[in-house]
Amino acid sequence: MRVNFTKMHGLGNDFIVLDARETALPDMTAQIARGLADRHTGIGCDQLIVLSASDAADFHMRIFNRDGGEVEACGNASRAVALLHGKAAQVETGGGIIGVTPSATGASVDMGQPSFEWEKIPLAYAMDTHEMPLGWETLERPTAVNVGNPHAVFFVHDVNMIELELIGPIVEKDSVFPERVNVNVASITSPNWIELRVWERGVGLTRACGTGACATAVAAMRRGLTDRTATVALPGGELTIEWREDNHIIMTGPATKSFHGEFEWDDFA
Repeated sequence: MRVNFTKMHGLGNDFIVLDARETALPDMTAQIARGLADRHTGIGCDQLIVLSASDAADFHMRIFNRDGGEVEACGNASRAVALLHGKAAQVETGGGIIGVTPSATGASVDMGQPSFEWEKIPLAYAMDTHEMPLGWETLERPTAVNVGNPHAVFFVHDVNMIELELIGPIVEKDSVFPERVNVNVASITSPNWIELRVWERGVGLTRACGTGACATAVAAMRRGLTDRTATVALPGGELTIEWREDNHIIMTGPATKSFHGEFEWDDFA
């Protein structure tokens, strides 16, 4: 079975997008997702996106990380999908329904409302999520927030001084996070500017993470470190995050189509 795909990226966070909204595909598995995501023997990506029909929204988006695990949300992929769709839409995800609006250079995404309750992160047991009474080596007292997927946000003096490739997987897989966690290290340089690096669960170090930018900005705003609108600068580029008074998070930034192609499904099954 020959399958068409679109390769896209948001600030260097790259995706394979499979569109099954009109023509159904066989069910995606972790094995196939890993095979397609492999940069040496597959197509290569950080996340694999599968679009399909939805009864609850305009369409449904499934998200698989590079390791084959399915996750609830991906902000950068949401902007890419908005660009591909070409008009405003409601998109059903594992983390809830989000609204996407494409522009000439990317998209704005209504990521919904953040959750701070310990059981909604989720954490293994009750604790203060504003400043968790925990630490790992040089990283201490993170804010935990769920923006469709779980994040731990650490505020540090200089993000480039943190060996995130070493400490990221330790925090990600700590037993306090039963569904693992995305690890964000951030530096506040002004009331409307945040420097950010992200260790993404199931992916590793990434050039950009849309949900990480949302979680970090909201954590900074919740602590009174920034204004309610801020630019988040990641290694791959910049995103604008607004935490509106109605509690919704609006993420705005670029997305790009890289190329189209096709593959043989049975080669990866």
